[in-house]
Amino acid sequence: MARRRKGRDISGWVILDKPAGPTSTAMVNKVRWAFDAKKAGHAGTLDPAATGVLAVALGEATKVVPLVTDALKAYRFTVRLGQSTTTDDAEGDVLETSGARPSDDAIRAALAPFTGWIEQVPPKYSAVKVAGERAYDLARDDAAFDLAPRPLFVDSLELVERPDPDHAVLEMVCGKGGYVRAIARDLGAALGCLGHVVTLRRPWSGPFDAEDALSLEELERLARTPELDAHLRPIEEGLAEVPEARMSPAGAARLRNGNPGEVTYTDAAYGDTAWASERGRAIGLGTYRGGLLHPTRVFNLGPA
Repeated sequence: MARRRKGRDISGWVILDKPAGPTSTAMVNKVRWAFDAKKAGHAGTLDPAATGVLAVALGEATKVVPLVTDALKAYRFTVRLGQSTTTDDAEGDVLETSGARPSDDAIRAALAPFTGWIEQVPPKYSAVKVAGERAYDLARDDAAFDLAPRPLFVDSLELVERPDPDHAVLEMVCGKGGYVRAIARDLGAALGCLGHVVTLRRPWSGPFDAEDALSLEELERLARTPELDAHLRPIEEGLAEVPEARMSPAGAARLRNGNPGEVTYTDAAYGDTAWASERGRAIGLGTYRGGLLHPTRVFNLGPA
């Protein structure tokens, strides 16, 4: 018999302003422990050296994680020009150096090909799997391997600051699966000067903003206290960018039983994913078709 996981049946979002140092997995485990939650996950990994928004889902909110992961997210990062490294960031060893330093105008001109749908090769020090093994494990063992390019949607990429000839500060808004380190690497190659990331911050991700996030210090100070629950956000906040489908009472009952339910109002188009609501409360996710929502996920949130 499977062992029952201990903890509270608690559902919602905890938005952390992740500090540099810990992994995203370590931060999720910290949140789960602090809230004494049975189940936790996150919507979008940040590298250990990166800071900013890490959206942690507890309980039934984990069913919404793919929608937040798919949403646009922003990054502000500093590129060190003139050097390439083994990891494409400041954690790695320097591979090559260059004395070339592009002008601001040259950098702006080089950014255009990095917007829209692009093909991006992930860094070799990444969690991408190669024949069942993580790329970073193969890289640490000096194994020879190649990574296939992956599609990435870049909504915008702009030069926002040039503090000195060796550094350029950029802001990018992109979809899921993007590697900022690969952008810095490829931009440096395109400019003929090499490059790697030295600082990286995610100021927002989907509906969540760092300005409203919980710090690690505050999480640790309030851990396992009733006051911490005030920082648990409702599951609906993760659905802010998804159409709502308001259900009739009979439709809500049918949806909870795994059947298509009647929708009384929605902005969703035919075939869209929408979240089902009953009196403003999320009860599940589904596909909207002709006045009915066909369930794909049902939330077990208990009584209102």
